[in-house]
Amino acid sequence: MTEEREALRRKLADRNGLRGLQRHQPADVEATVQTFYRDGFAVVENVLTPAQVAFLRAGCEREAAAIMALDPERKGNRGPNRYSYGGASITNSVLHREEWAMLVDLPTLTPIITAIFESEDYRVARAAGDFCMPGAEYQRLHADIGDHSGGFHDPRGIVSIRDLPCPVVCCNFLAQDFTKFNGPTRQIPGTQHSREPIPSLEDEPEWMRLSTVYPAPAGSVLIRDIRAWHGGTPNLSDDMRAIPNAMFQAPWFHIRQPPSIPRPMFEKLSGHGQRICRFLVTDDALQTGYRI
Repeated sequence: MTEEREALRRKLADRNGLRGLQRHQPADVEATVQTFYRDGFAVVENVLTPAQVAFLRAGCEREAAAIMALDPERKGNRGPNRYSYGGASITNSVLHREEWAMLVDLPTLTPIITAIFESEDYRVARAAGDFCMPGAEYQRLHADIGDHSGGFHDPRGIVSIRDLPCPVVCCNFLAQDFTKFNGPTRQIPGTQHSREPIPSLEDEPEWMRLSTVYPAPAGSVLIRDIRAWHGGTPNLSDDMRAIPNAMFQAPWFHIRQPPSIPRPMFEKLSGHGQRICRFLVTDDALQTGYRI
């Protein structure tokens, strides 16, 4: 490891991680929602069982291998050694895989999403997520949605999408522990309603670079308002860090997505799971695969 990387590792060992990070349990629905509204994100432990984590991790490794086979130079599709499953997928989703279909229909998570939207009539947008390999660097802070998403636009320039209730919730599932060194997501609390310019990497204050979701164990979920500022961090470990996701749209909001779940997979979902995936199911042969 270079001297520069060693210095970064020492700094992360000493200072990485959000101070006072709250970690909830699945039964703590009201407290989780309050944290989510306040910070623009919330962490809930034990959403997945150890068996589900192992199943999900194996799926993440399988799909990551398929993507990286197309990218021998590890250029990534979100920067070197950093990849979006959805960005690489032909369908913009991985809902055709059982590991990802599992994520949209979890009894440990459904009550929390229902409480955030105050309705059971929300909809799945997609299920995908990202992974980073050893050697990934800092990713610029960003938000996952803007004022022209989902058909929203105020021609007067008065109301921004940031003035509205949360339009889309992204749930990132930890397929391994978040450590100080394996590229935990950094989240900037309270930025979901901010209209301030998002700083570049060069202008980002040090405290933001260290505002990572650590510690958080495998089986947890990071529930994000996708308007909140967030970004990837360096993976100084020897292993892939994977955070597959499921994205849910508010009942009043709609981002059109291509069909991404075949009928046989759809039929395995609960009644609630089928209702929230009803716009994504297809009876046609689903072409799947990856591109870089």
